[in-house]
Parts: sequence; structure tokens; C-alpha cells
Amino acid sequence: MSSPVGRRARSIAGLASIALMLLLLVASAPPALGAGFPPLPIGDDRAFLFSLSGPSLTPGSTGRISFVVGDPSGFGTMSSIVVTLEVYAFNAFPGNATSSVAGDSPPILVTTTSSGASANLTLAPLSAGGTESGSVEVATSDATPAGTFAVRTALSFVENATDYRLESRGWFTTATWAAATELPNGSTTLNLSALGVSGVTAETSIYVANSTWDWALAFILAASLIFVGAGAFLYFRRTGKSSSGAR
Repeated sequence: MSSPVGRRARSIAGLASIALMLLLLVASAPPALGAGFPPLPIGDDRAFLFSLSGPSLTPGSTGRISFVVGDPSGFGTMSSIVVTLEVYAFNAFPGNATSSVAGDSPPILVTTTSSGASANLTLAPLSAGGTESGSVEVATSDATPAGTFAVRTALSFVENATDYRLESRGWFTTATWAAATELPNGSTTLNLSALGVSGVTAETSIYVANSTWDWALAFILAASLIFVGAGAFLYFRRTGKSSSGAR
């Protein structure tokens, strides 16, 4: 039968072994990943992706979505620049009923390497204060339905060894957007940390009409379709309101 001193020594030795194992596990574990992307100063995000312009088309025709990317930060070179465009919602007319993208012959985005509902365009590095224009072709078929197709946007880049990503309203669920833009008392805010992005970009749209008389309806429905995305973007740019995570 062992003595109390022996039992105490073995207990201490066991605890030391466990502590050593935990230290080894922690040392060998991969580094923790940060949540989301660092926020940009509120209002500055509008200077990174701007001058968005979507085409007005008839079924079977083609056009282009154009944009400009700028680097207003002034603290380094903007590199690894990728602009993402994606057709994600459809508003038919007449009817004014917004839905997911029509499964039958929606517009497609065409680049030199791909074609489909989304497109990723890589741009050359930009120095502080520099800008670069870009565009992507939009193609429709004779079967493309008349209406307005909403296009959400995103911009990712690296600057000063830091990854940034900006996204438009269309990338977030209704619940996520509401939680990040409305305080408990009902007042508005913009919590970029809650959204997990560096900033909010505007959206654009593609108008498809069968005849000249349809264009007026197209523009009216376009305004209603992208109001949440572009309207919210412009509201926060105008008021400059923000909360935790939106500097």
C-alpha cells in the first residue's frame, strides 16, 4: 500500500503530463481564423466600386455591364483585385412580382473564360488614387423573358497585406441584413462586422423588353427591384450612420 506522499507525487506527475499534452496540442493546432473582413471607413466604400451601368436589351440581343474600380485608400497598392457580378433575381412585367432568376433562358454573363449567371473579372493592381474601368458582356436569347434582372456585386482585393471584401445587399438574407441595419429601437444603422464584410457596394440590373412600349414598365419595375440594394446603399452613404464594426 503506497504512502500519502507517494500518491501525492504520482498525482502531481499525472497533472504535469496532462498539462504537457495540452500545451503540445495547442502548439500543433492551426491558427484561428478571423471572423469576416476588416471594415473600411463608412462612406469610403463607395469609391472602390462605382459607375455601375446595366444594359437595356431586347430578347436575342447583347450588351454590357460596365463599372469602375478605384483605390481611394492612399496607403498602398491595391492588388489581387476581383470584381464579381451575378444575376440573382427576376422581376417580370407586367405583374411586378419579384422572384429568383427565371429558369428559362435568363441573360448570361460572358467573359473570355466563362459564361453563366455569374462572372469574376480580375484587374491589374492599382496604386493609391488610381482607377480602372471594366465591363462584362451580357447575352440574351430569343426566349429570354421580358422583365428586370437584378445583378449583385462584390469586390475583393489585398492592400497593405490585408484582405478586403465588399458585397451588395443581394448577398445577404433578409434576416442577416435586418439584424445589421436596424437597432432594437427601430432606428437605422450599418454594422459591417455583423455582415462580415469591409463595405457595401451598389447593385445594377439588366432590362429586357419585347417592344418600345415595354421600356417604361421596365424602368419602373427596375426601380422597385433594386430599391433594397441600391436604395439601402445610398441611404447609408447619405446619412453616414453606423454602429460597431463600421468605422
